[in-house]
Amino acid sequence: MKRKSKVISMIRAAMFLAIAYVLPFFTGQIPQVGAMLCPMHIPVLLCGFICGWPWGLAVGLIAPLLRSATLGMPPMFPTAVCMAFELAAYGAVSGALYRLFPKKKGFIYAALIGAMVVGRAVWGIAMAICMGVSGTSFGFAAFFAGAVTNAIPGIIVQIVLIPILIMVLQKTGKDSNPV
Repeated sequence: MKRKSKVISMIRAAMFLAIAYVLPFFTGQIPQVGAMLCPMHIPVLLCGFICGWPWGLAVGLIAPLLRSATLGMPPMFPTAVCMAFELAAYGAVSGALYRLFPKKKGFIYAALIGAMVVGRAVWGIAMAICMGVSGTSFGFAAFFAGAVTNAIPGIIVQIVLIPILIMVLQKTGKDSNPV
């Protein structure tokens, strides 16, 4: 039974990786807000909730690097590298908190917002390091613009969509977070 659960989690994680790879094609058709919708964040956060923190971490780490290596978008350095750390944190923290917290509505939001805060902080640290290595400064204004101001549409979509999907999956019994 445990082996079957791992295989199911791996298949689901592969599905979330595929969604993270493809979803930016759809949001990119709306140039003004396409990137602001943070399309890769949604499948990574869902992967953490549904498959568990190790799978969420793996999908988050791989998705931006894979897209960059195969499509050139996002650019590898510093964007995809920093996104890989950010999304890995999203997947790991959403999965870990969802597993630790009671399976109630308020705790779904707590796990999601916790993951979003940690992920954005990790992105900011990664950007500061990458920009420092390249000899460019990355101050608080740049962090706030990138992590909050420019991401408001994506933040709203995540806060509205993800808890609804998790609650629906809870009702159907498909929200297994086995780790």
